[in-house]
Amino acid sequence: MPDYNSGRPVEISRVKDQLRHLVLRAIAQVQAEGLLPQDAHPAFVIERTRNREHGDFACNAAMLMAKPARRNPREVAHAIAAALPQSAEISKVEIAGPGFINFFLSPTAYHEEVRRVLAAAQEYGRNDSGAQRKMQIEFVSANPTGPLHVGHGRAAAVGDCLARLFTATGWHVAREFYYNDAGAQITNLALSVQARCRNIEPDDPRWPADGYRGDYIKDVAQSFLAGESVHADGHDVRANGNVDDLDAIRRFAVAWLRHEQDEDLRAFGVLPFDIFFLESSLYTDGLVNQTAHELVAHGHTYEKDGALWLKTTDFGDDKDRVMRKSDGSYTYFLPDIAYHVTKWQRGYRRAITELGADHHSTLTRVKAGLQALDMGIPTDWPEYVLHQMVTVMRGGEEVKISKRAGGYVTLRDLIDTVGRDATRYFLIARKSDSQMVFDIDLALSQSNDNPVYYIQYAHARVCSVQRQLAERGIAWNRDNGQAKLALLTSEHESAVMVELARYPEIIEAAVANLEPQLIAQYLRELANGLHTWYHAQQFIVDDADLRDARIALAMATRQVIANGLDLLGVSAPEKM
Repeated sequence: MPDYNSGRPVEISRVKDQLRHLVLRAIAQVQAEGLLPQDAHPAFVIERTRNREHGDFACNAAMLMAKPARRNPREVAHAIAAALPQSAEISKVEIAGPGFINFFLSPTAYHEEVRRVLAAAQEYGRNDSGAQRKMQIEFVSANPTGPLHVGHGRAAAVGDCLARLFTATGWHVAREFYYNDAGAQITNLALSVQARCRNIEPDDPRWPADGYRGDYIKDVAQSFLAGESVHADGHDVRANGNVDDLDAIRRFAVAWLRHEQDEDLRAFGVLPFDIFFLESSLYTDGLVNQTAHELVAHGHTYEKDGALWLKTTDFGDDKDRVMRKSDGSYTYFLPDIAYHVTKWQRGYRRAITELGADHHSTLTRVKAGLQALDMGIPTDWPEYVLHQMVTVMRGGEEVKISKRAGGYVTLRDLIDTVGRDATRYFLIARKSDSQMVFDIDLALSQSNDNPVYYIQYAHARVCSVQRQLAERGIAWNRDNGQAKLALLTSEHESAVMVELARYPEIIEAAVANLEPQLIAQYLRELANGLHTWYHAQQFIVDDADLRDARIALAMATRQVIANGLDLLGVSAPEKM
């Protein structure tokens, strides 16, 4: 085995890539020696081990190369390990099981990582892998017929966090909000507001059959009668107060509710959308008709029972779907196809759509339609992230109704009750396609059981240590602390350093899998490491070198917590 205590430092923030580079160099060396075939190029992986007793990382290259080399995997593994270039950050290499190459990182590697955190500060964990490539994320996309509900909140949290993550990894992200300002739902909205303008109550027999009954309708009506102006999506819409002008009521009601949605999203910490796309524009611009004609021209449709059908079974659907009904109107998924065509034509070669799980059946039809157009769109485009329903609980009972909304709990209800930070964290903390229970009592509690409180308190705890230093007239010597990190030898200190080094990998995994909850879960683990260490050892000790080193590690931990919370849109308070 080579001596791993000399050589150039590994860039541990990209440690998997660096280990891959070392393994590739070793394979090339073994190939040059004739022990492995020159044309063998295995797609090996390097992953963190589940148990650090087996090392920090494990590589399966030897097992993949054994067959073309006609050698035992462990023999290949030993040959690769022996050819590995020297590195001060690798303390030892072991061969395990059928032929895994296990890497044990030295304390020096983790000390270097602490220094990188302190040097990079808020940039730590970010990368430029996206190379400023253009992409789009569509999320929320709620029709303006009422206040945003908790499901919209989950969509907003997931979509906003994904946009933050992709921006942090070098992508040029466009945030898009798609909604309908026409159609049956919007007509029912206008009729409901008109009824309220005429002092007709929801329990009155004259109330529209499919009207919206929430108290917010009264608010819209009062604003319309008062001749108010509202700003939404870059435009001002002024009410004319004419209760007989249904089209004016429609335009004002849509703008009023879109403005309220924007206010709710702003209160929720969602960064501004770049594009608001109207479904009605697909019709006025002739794109729906054009899409229908293109599908017919490409031979993927047929007439049956007076309706026009799309042969979605040609592209994996369980049955063909009606595209144009016998009355001449189009079914709902055709404008969805037309809308996605515009995304492709606008140059978004990567597009992600965040939707409620109840839209799952639509996805196959939309993708089938895109393939039927023969535009060269990949079969896995666009990517979808689905979210499941949210059940709100308080006092052990489900909360179902908001008087203002008239039948559901609104996003604003949650923000006003538990605050923005708790609302965002709870809605992002579980994988989006799993159902979740939002426990208001837990979100309000100031205890270790409340994950967002626990994480924020870890950040505030380090800030408190800084204040204690100032109160005692002790200056933290940053340079000395970084130079004396070798003094940090306890299991708690080592555990925190190992956890810190995982952060860049967690970001990469969250982006690769479209799972922002990985950041939330990681932060809880890091906070646990900090709290455990804090209770086990004093940070402010008489030994200046040890004190400076411990404060350096604490400050690095505070920085990573702040960085991670920022990706979740959650604040990092200095006092709690």
